Amino acid sequence: MSEPNETPPPPDDTPVDLKAEYDASHIHEVLEKLDRELIGLKPVKTRIREIAALLLVERMRKKMALTAETPTLHMCFTGNPGTGKTTVAMRMADILHKLEYVREGHMVPVTRDDLVGQYIGHTAPKTKEIIKKAMGGVLFIDEAYYLYKPENERDYGQESIEILLQVMENNRDDLVVILAGYKDKIDRFFHSNPGMRSRIAHHVDFPDYQPDELLAIAKLMLAQQNYRLSPDAEKAFAEYIVRRMEQPQFANARSIRNALDRCRLRQANRLFARSGGLRKVDLMTIEAEDVLASRVFSET
Repeated sequence: MSEPNETPPPPDDTPVDLKAEYDASHIHEVLEKLDRELIGLKPVKTRIREIAALLLVERMRKKMALTAETPTLHMCFTGNPGTGKTTVAMRMADILHKLEYVREGHMVPVTRDDLVGQYIGHTAPKTKEIIKKAMGGVLFIDEAYYLYKPENERDYGQESIEILLQVMENNRDDLVVILAGYKDKIDRFFHSNPGMRSRIAHHVDFPDYQPDELLAIAKLMLAQQNYRLSPDAEKAFAEYIVRRMEQPQFANARSIRNALDRCRLRQANRLFARSGGLRKVDLMTIEAEDVLASRVFSET
């Protein structure tokens, strides 16, 4: 007979194997894919793994009747452009789907223009239509702070925010919202909209890439398209990265992708201008001159 103050054991005290559940969910495949897709970002990948572990444990708790409601899963990704926020959001949608927190696992990326109308009565149907598309998955709102423009008395962004707040609270078992943007602007946005801050459970900060990481990203991008840098071109591109990072409007991996597109353009024109046959290696190789022709090297 139990003592009067003794806590009764749970109805089912059968041990569960979290490792087996982890393998069965296949979320390791998503995390491995994220490692392949993104160079560096160790703190971000660690945070995503931590969130995945939490969600796995929460799912097991629910199966054992230890939790009564869906945990708050809305997130905020902060960092400069080109740091992988959209890619990580896509993989997070995969994780949520594999752990059965969302029905479909798709991601709908939007900006202010997709949500806010230009006249009275236009915003609500626009916002609701986007939410309808995102149901069962993830709604990714890039530069979310532009929804709120207090300096404009005729701005309709606040109406969209109020609809989002209601859906984030009432439909959190069928929709996950991820806000993204610059950290300082997101902080100001939360200060002006405390209701939005209170609905965000996970904050992930994306650091800028280092020069060696950007060079590795460039080589990976080229390899995916069957291109490569010659040894001299690699040295030139490493110098290009250092110089470009010192210039305004640098957007990390996005700027690297644009630079490589221009290198390919110069390579194509160089090959077109030369006489004689072309070998496979010629078509694959970016030479130093294709890099050094950038205006980055001519600007102070």
